[in-house]
Amino acid sequence: MKQLGNATFENYVGLEQGLSEMAYQMVAHVLTLGYAVMLAGLFYFILTIKTVAPKYRTSSVLSVVVMVSAFLLLYVQAGNWTSSFVFDAERGRYFLGEGQDLFNNGYRYLNWLIDVPMLLFQILFVVSLTKSKFSSIRNQFWFSGAGMIITGYIGQFYEVTNIYVFAAWGAISTLFFIHILILMRKVITEGKEGIPAKAQKVLGSIWVLFLFSWMLYPGAFLMPHLGGIEGALFNEIGIVGRQITYTIADVSSKVIYGVLLTVVARYMSLEEGYVEGKEA
Repeated sequence: MKQLGNATFENYVGLEQGLSEMAYQMVAHVLTLGYAVMLAGLFYFILTIKTVAPKYRTSSVLSVVVMVSAFLLLYVQAGNWTSSFVFDAERGRYFLGEGQDLFNNGYRYLNWLIDVPMLLFQILFVVSLTKSKFSSIRNQFWFSGAGMIITGYIGQFYEVTNIYVFAAWGAISTLFFIHILILMRKVITEGKEGIPAKAQKVLGSIWVLFLFSWMLYPGAFLMPHLGGIEGALFNEIGIVGRQITYTIADVSSKVIYGVLLTVVARYMSLEEGYVEGKEA
């Protein structure tokens, strides 16, 4: 295997095996779908911001910021994909182009570094904490969210060249991840106290969604090694699978999560007597 330094496995596969037309186009399309959904989400959160009482609108504003960040960086990553691979008519496959940019999942990490703290902060502007201190939970969310992304970002550079370093950084990132899960569970449990039954039910759904969507990220992170470094997934199936997994996780954890928080805020606004178009 030729060496590309600390490049991700997509580049190694593109250099040695190449990608079929189907694999190449599936990744291109799923990346396009990802940023298109973020753009649609942006319009949704802008148009629905006044359906909730003013005190809950910070959550919607944060969703708008998340959508802008995700749209821009995923748009850049989609361009990075199409500029990295060149079609070889003789072999009928797409290969890493000589002198072309390497494909880099780092764009996603930059996006997550911006978005993850804000996604975690959002729920704090919708629910009321009955036991925990707002500033303490907020600071812990920021610390563990940033720590999880930064350590994961460093680790992904070693997914091909040094499995031990890759695993070590992944393990550190997982510790931050576990801490976030504990905090989110605490916030949702406290947030259910004293709110309408419909809002409680949606908060329960948010917890299920949070577990589902956030568990997809470590799966995609580990995907090159699920079949061994040169096993079943160290090929175009692994490339397509990883990008589909990341996109499903992003849409679920950002767009659907934000929509559900808006629904919770709407139920609580109605309970408090808020009428759209009139300040309570």
